[in-house]
Amino acid sequence: MPPRSAPTARQLRLGTELRRMREKAGLSIQDAAGRLGINRTHITNLELARFGVSEERVRALASIYACADRAYVDALVAMARERKGGWWEEYRGHIATGGLDLAELEYYAESLRVVELMFLPGLLQTEAYATAVLNETVPPWSPTELRRRLSHRMKRRDILDRDEPPPCTFFVHEASLRMRFGGPQLMRAQLESLLEASTRKNVTVRVIPFEAGGFPVSGVSVTYASGAVPQLDTVQLDSAHGPMFLHAETQLTIHRAVLDRTTKVSLAAAPSRDLIHGIIRQL
Repeated sequence: MPPRSAPTARQLRLGTELRRMREKAGLSIQDAAGRLGINRTHITNLELARFGVSEERVRALASIYACADRAYVDALVAMARERKGGWWEEYRGHIATGGLDLAELEYYAESLRVVELMFLPGLLQTEAYATAVLNETVPPWSPTELRRRLSHRMKRRDILDRDEPPPCTFFVHEASLRMRFGGPQLMRAQLESLLEASTRKNVTVRVIPFEAGGFPVSGVSVTYASGAVPQLDTVQLDSAHGPMFLHAETQLTIHRAVLDRTTKVSLAAAPSRDLIHGIIRQL
């Protein structure tokens, strides 16, 4: 397979999992290479995602590493089977890599849990609302850049329209419902769209009211994407410098607990819709 100039986050994750599997088996790179009869550089390149890895090679490595978790190995094999890039590749070179990796993460997620504080979730934004939010960027985007980022954001929403869309739970803070991006009329249309989305069978919207006070992720927006097996879950955090992706076992455990606590402080689906209706009446 030809070398990659810029591995995606998912390709890097596959390499990371191969390294974790090797280290768990207590084998060095030299040991693994010797058992396969290949150069140790080849193992390093696979673990750094510099090259693709075949399904057969993944299973061979799993056998050498004595990994008995069949579901986990099958999930890694499925990742190795992915040869073509997704729709987001047409934006490569025009949009920051973190945005492409987020679209990839959402596309392959088995389920999503999203916590948003000041903005409504990107997957539920109307075009007008997204435009108003993007127009707040400093320095401002050029018209061409704005159209490109808006197109990318709108295409991310397509995962909700699949024949078998992933279950998604969106925790939105009351502050994000009351921020009037684009003015009252635009915000009213956005909130009505949010209510409509909440009626989808795969979408749950839960509001974190002001009365809830503080909660564990009150300082950052979070996306928790479930993989085919729990070991392949990923947490994405927003930062001033772009998305951060976490998948160490301890990090996943902490964020599962954080989201459990967030669930407890948020309103259930029906009271959340009632609160959104009330805010719409005030606009």
